[in-house]
Amino acid sequence: MFNKLLGTLTVVLLMASSAVSAEMKIVVLDPVRAILESDEAKVLIEAANKEMEPELDELRVAAEEFQTLQAKLQKDGEVMSESERRKAIKDLEDMQTDLQFGNQKLQKQTQDKRQEIIQAMAPKYEKVLNDLIQIDQIDLILSPNQIQYTNAKHDISRRVTEKLNEASE
Repeated sequence: MFNKLLGTLTVVLLMASSAVSAEMKIVVLDPVRAILESDEAKVLIEAANKEMEPELDELRVAAEEFQTLQAKLQKDGEVMSESERRKAIKDLEDMQTDLQFGNQKLQKQTQDKRQEIIQAMAPKYEKVLNDLIQIDQIDLILSPNQIQYTNAKHDISRRVTEKLNEASE
C-alpha cells in the first residue's frame, strides 16, 4: 500500500510541473514479464517443465487414486463396516495431506526455477535496458504495480523483450 501511494505521489509531483513533465521521459516496465516472455526464457521454462513432468505425473496419479477412493467411500460407505469406513476416511485424509504437500512442493520448484531463469537472464536484461535508456533518453521507469493507470504506449516491456530476443540471436 505504501509503495503504491509513494509511486502515485511521485507521478503526481512530476506531472504537477508542466515544465518538468515536458522535459522528462517516463515509461512503465514490468521486468519479470519482459524477461519471461523472451524466446530464451520460454526455452528455459519449457526445459524446466519437462524436468518437473515426472513429479507432476505422480501428483496426477495420486489425485486420481484419491478420487477413486473417495467415490468408493461414497458408493459403498453405507455397506462398509465401521472399521472399514474409518480406515477409508483415514486413508483419504492421508492422501489429501500428501496431495497438498506434493502440490506445494511442485509450486515451490516452479517458483525456484522461474527465479533461476530471471537471475540467469539478468545481465542480458540489464544491458538491454541500459541501451534503451540511453537510446530513448528515459528519465524515469515505473513498475506497473505501482501505478493505477498508464497508456499502453508508455509500457516498454514488449520492446525490452524484443531487444532480449535480438541479443540472443
